[in-house]
Order: sequence, then structure tokens, then C-alpha cells
Amino acid sequence: MKKLIFLIFNIIMLSIGNCGGPLISRLYFIHGGQRIWIPSVLQTVGCPIILIPLSIAYFQRRKIQGPEAKLVFITRQEFIASAGVGIIVGLDSYLNSWGPAKLPVSTSTLINATQLAFTALFAVLIVKQKLTAYSTNSVVLLIAGAATLALRANGDRPAGESTKDYMLGFVMTFIGAVLYGLMLPLIELIYMKAKQAVTYTTVLEIQMVLGISATVFCTIGMIINKDFQVNMIFLSLSALAAMFNERASVVCPIR
Repeated sequence: MKKLIFLIFNIIMLSIGNCGGPLISRLYFIHGGQRIWIPSVLQTVGCPIILIPLSIAYFQRRKIQGPEAKLVFITRQEFIASAGVGIIVGLDSYLNSWGPAKLPVSTSTLINATQLAFTALFAVLIVKQKLTAYSTNSVVLLIAGAATLALRANGDRPAGESTKDYMLGFVMTFIGAVLYGLMLPLIELIYMKAKQAVTYTTVLEIQMVLGISATVFCTIGMIINKDFQVNMIFLSLSALAAMFNERASVVCPIR
């Protein structure tokens, strides 16, 4: 029951982060925002919140095991692999930020829904996941549901936006969906190749490395593009959504 409650709590935060993040980003671009790297970095900048449960878990181990309690469980191989996948996460965050920048929320949501199909495909190819009738049916229904919502939604394409920019946003978002579909099986592969029991603490540490690596990648992009002159209200709201998303991703490793 304790694990079930904890799982539901993480799912709720994941839903808030995944729904609130794109909406806040779209609001930023509708009101004149033009910096792509800012919403990109804010998708993972909430990773330090993971230090809270990590610290609690460590002090609990100290009470039971004393000074011999391990500080970290992640191995060097897992660290390197997680940092590499984190770069993919950062690139995916950048590509997905083109959706709210150039497309209506309904359109970008529909394109992002295709990541479910790519996740299933890469799961079969990379981690040899068996594709059952139930999982196939779930992917089809979820994509169909997103398509239905998109067809019934009103477009919010900014006036004066060129067809070239619109198509650029479409292509970037689609590539981001492909990368996201690749990212999750790669994280699962890290768990499978781990030379130790994958505990909740280990998952937290891997997610922490993923978040730091992705944030560093996007921060470098911000530095190159000179994106540090921003609206602080937008930063605060987006960082809050990012923290919900990061905290929830420890159970469901989603951006």
C-alpha cells in the first residue's frame, strides 16, 4: 500500500509537470518570447529537488548502518551512461521547445503523442521488450485520443508566422518525439546492465545525473545564444513546473 501511494503521488506530479510545462512555455512565446534555449533548460533545471529524497534516504541508512552507510550507489559505468543519455535529454528538450514556439498546443501535443509508438519500437529493438496486444492497443488508443483532441481544438498560431517557421516547428517537434522514444529504452537499458540491484535510491541518482547533464547541455546553448536576459516571472513559473516533472520522473523516467 505504501509503494502504491508513493507511485500515485509521483504520477500526479508527473501529470502536473508534463501538462503545465508546455502551457507555460506556449504562454511565453505567445506574449513575444523568442528564446528557445530558456524553456529547454527549464525542463530539467528542477533536478536538484531530487537531493531531498536522496538526503532523507542517506540519513536513514546512517541510523541503521552507522558510518559504514554508502553515500552513493551509482557506479562509474552507470554514471557515464547516464551522462550520455542526459545529453540526449538536453537535445530532446531543445527540439521539443520548438513546438510551443511555432505550433499551436494542440498540434505540438499531437506530434508528441507519436513518441509512444517510437518508445514501443525502440523498446523492442534495444531492450527486447515483447510487444503484446495490450501494449499495442494502448499506444493506438492514446495516439487516437491525442488526435481527436487536436482536431477539436482551436488553433493558436500567431498572426504573421510564416509557413517556413511553422514547418520548422513541426519537423523539430517530430524529431524530438523520435529522440524521446529512444531515450526511455536507453534508460531501461542502463537499469538492465547495472551490476547491482537497482534500488529506488539508484534510480534517483541516475535521474539526478540525467538532469544535471541535460541542464549543462542546455545552459551551454544559452551561453552561446546569450539568453540570460529573461523575464523572471516566466522563469519562476516554468521552474516550478520543471521541479514537478523532475520529481515525478524518478518513477516514470519521462522528461
